[in-house]
Amino acid sequence: MTTNTPTDATPRVAQIIVASTRAAAGIYPDRTGPVIDAWLVDRGWTVDALHVVPDGDRVGQALAAAIAAHCDLVITTGGTGVSPHDETPEQTLPHLDRLIPGLAEELRRRGAASTPLALLSRGYVGVARGRTVVVNLPGSTGGVRDGLAVLDDVLPHLIDQLHGRDH
Repeated sequence: MTTNTPTDATPRVAQIIVASTRAAAGIYPDRTGPVIDAWLVDRGWTVDALHVVPDGDRVGQALAAAIAAHCDLVITTGGTGVSPHDETPEQTLPHLDRLIPGLAEELRRRGAASTPLALLSRGYVGVARGRTVVVNLPGSTGGVRDGLAVLDDVLPHLIDQLHGRDH
């Protein structure tokens, strides 16, 4: 658990879910979760948990637990491509009450400026249980950095709006 003092009076809590069968098995270290963790902490978020889980049902289980914990934000990384084991979007969609398609489209558009392969990402962005923003990012460090740059532009406003704060 990583914590930093929030920049405003309301602490914001996030969880990170890394979807990687090989990283979960210890075949290689996860490199994307720490990038997301550092980015969130630098912006005053409390990172409640960073889970590294295999692709598939375990992603959905971790996501359900994070939403039940009333996090403000859950960022997933990995499992958004088209390989047979990439199921993060399918695990995410049942939890979302409202989609934010413009944000998902912008994640792909900005990623495509770095690599055309970003267009293969099937990730979603949306709201679960009316309070938790869920963002699916790709599983590469470059894709994560591109995605975080998009979130930098809109996340504070999105969270404020979602929680009924003046915007």
